[in-house]
Amino acid sequence: MQHTHISTTINGQPVEYACANDASLLEVLRDQLGMTGTKEGCGSGDCGACSISLDNRLVCACLVLGVEAQGRHVETIEGMADKNNLHILQTKFLEHAALQCGICTPGILVAARALLAKHPDPTETQVRYWLAGNLCRCTGYDKIIRAVLAAAQAMREEPA
Repeated sequence: MQHTHISTTINGQPVEYACANDASLLEVLRDQLGMTGTKEGCGSGDCGACSISLDNRLVCACLVLGVEAQGRHVETIEGMADKNNLHILQTKFLEHAALQCGICTPGILVAARALLAKHPDPTETQVRYWLAGNLCRCTGYDKIIRAVLAAAQAMREEPA
């Protein structure tokens, strides 16, 4: 099997790896780079557990080839916190008990961060539509929606 050398940026850091041409970016992140925060749920892009940002676009890492990251910017859940400080979304998820088993949580957090980057003052309906591609079997979604709305409010109230 042919491998390709890739130079990319992951969570703001330059990264190089060699991967099989048919390996998904999810496989590269988890198996080669040890970034296990991005979860594999369905492997077909239906559950959102592997949501990442690729050049500021929300995508399912299971549907992107590892070779497609060449020269691009990848953001994963591992890049969300600032060293020892949780992102406000992570803090609000904890405060609102918006997580249980943890399989869907990283993908939902990455998707919510992408939402708030585009729509800093979303309505509940916007949050529900934006996160519709992220399936959760444990929480029932209400606490997730409340946590995202609380994070949006807190982010708007932060001094510039």
